[in-house]
Amino acid sequence: MRWSINMADQSLRLTDGLDEYIRAVGMRESEPLRRLREHSKKTLVNAQLAIRPEEAGFLDMLVRLTGTKRIVEFGVYAGYSTLALAQAIPEDGYIVALERDERFPPVGRPFWEEAGVDHKIDLRLCDANEEIETVLQENGPESFDMAFIDADKASYMNYYEKSLELVKKGGLVVVDNVLWYGRVIDEADTTHQTEAIRAINEHIVNDNRVDMSMLAIGDGMTVVRKR
Repeated sequence: MRWSINMADQSLRLTDGLDEYIRAVGMRESEPLRRLREHSKKTLVNAQLAIRPEEAGFLDMLVRLTGTKRIVEFGVYAGYSTLALAQAIPEDGYIVALERDERFPPVGRPFWEEAGVDHKIDLRLCDANEEIETVLQENGPESFDMAFIDADKASYMNYYEKSLELVKKGGLVVVDNVLWYGRVIDEADTTHQTEAIRAINEHIVNDNRVDMSMLAIGDGMTVVRKR
């Protein structure tokens, strides 16, 4: 399918200057978050794999608006999104954070501790496709308020389905990278990851178990509400 849009209906395209403006006056990035982001840029080759500051601000607002306390996170990387979520949930909140690569979370852990939220984070170094079954057994279905999916794209479909089992009715599933750097509309791109993102996008928009909205923030986020 070839995608086109009337210019009158087109969203504003963000320039570098507008990005900077949004980050200056459109969100509040805590000092630990800012320092973790800057530290990651200096020490990690793929620091761009973390969510953008404006996405962190959006997640913070979602958590506070919905009164979310219990979150399962697929993909931690250096822990920027984990820190954003942990700062937003209340003191008795709980995040099960699933990450398969043990090299990256140690980058963020000192900043979790600096922010005083490390006690809210249950970091599990694991294969999330396997560990999520343990999480379900430990907690039971509909025991979480939110799931955040930002891990290996090939597993997005399984993460999404397991998230719908885990979150309560009215709970949220947030899926990151749904625009996949624009590759989703490139018909010549048939790589496995791109096809996986297309598949989950089509699945969600046709899923009558949920309400949903895709947002052009960062690399694209889809917010799903379980009916």
